[in-house]
Amino acid sequence: MGLIKAIITAPAAPVRFVDWTARQVLDAAEREYYDPAAIRRELADLAQQADRGEISEEEFDRLEDELLDRLDEAERYMRER
Repeated sequence: MGLIKAIITAPAAPVRFVDWTARQVLDAAEREYYDPAAIRRELADLAQQADRGEISEEEFDRLEDELLDRLDEAERYMRER
């Protein structure tokens, strides 16, 4: 039965492979996006840019708020997993 099923479903194999690959890429992207350590590094880099005068205070505040929101979201994401 396994061989017959494999033969019958063989034409769908490329579609299953693409689906599996897309899920793997999405999972990796989510892990990176929601990684609290990475977000904290981005916050530290942002603070350094502000200290060096590379960005304005308004830009710093806006980006810091976005990163802090993302950190909160990451913590919720990690609890739900």
